[in-house]
Amino acid sequence: MTRKILVVDDTRNVQVMISDFLTGQDFTLLTASDGREALQVVHEASPDLILLDIMMPNMDGYQFISQLRRESSIPVIMITAKQQEADIIHGFDLGADDYITKPFRLRELLVRMRAVLRRAAPCEESKPLLSCGDITLDPGKHEVRKQGRVIELTPLEFNILEILLHSSGQVVRRADLSMRLMESGFTGSEATLKIHIRNLRLKLEDDLEQPRYIETIFGIGYRFVEAAE
Repeated sequence: MTRKILVVDDTRNVQVMISDFLTGQDFTLLTASDGREALQVVHEASPDLILLDIMMPNMDGYQFISQLRRESSIPVIMITAKQQEADIIHGFDLGADDYITKPFRLRELLVRMRAVLRRAAPCEESKPLLSCGDITLDPGKHEVRKQGRVIELTPLEFNILEILLHSSGQVVRRADLSMRLMESGFTGSEATLKIHIRNLRLKLEDDLEQPRYIETIFGIGYRFVEAAE
């Protein structure tokens, strides 16, 4: 099945460049020039992935992600000229799945797109529930619950939690965690991984200073605390 990609950028030349390239890679392309127009396209066409410029008129990329995440988990790759860590963290905090900075190579964009789409794909293999304390993860439904309440996670956050729950009570080294995530298409650095761990803690309503769920073992990695309840 052909995947539908929504390109959101207020620069027509960028829309055309990305659209022409991805059409040649057998994707179906949709376009929008700002966040408001993009929301309308999302409602009408349900794209599989969104490539999102940040600096746009009317509704910028951050405002768009914030609105989108209230109603959808469609994966989003930020395309931005902003390279400051605070700007990137802000995008991840709002629910972006990955980012690429301008100028970028189209082949690199394609690699990141395929990686994000793989992470977002539903799990076809039947896997048992993973539970620890009041956290339950269902790989089949791609669902996480805390005390019975559904916790909305991005595909990458879900994969991180699944790996940590598989080894609950044991330390998972940062390098090993990054390597295992690469099998699902993770292309970020260990510094980027820290951002995703932080966001995961926030969604689990963990204490960032004294975590009850995901414990940092300084200089080594992370551990899901078995006694969390």
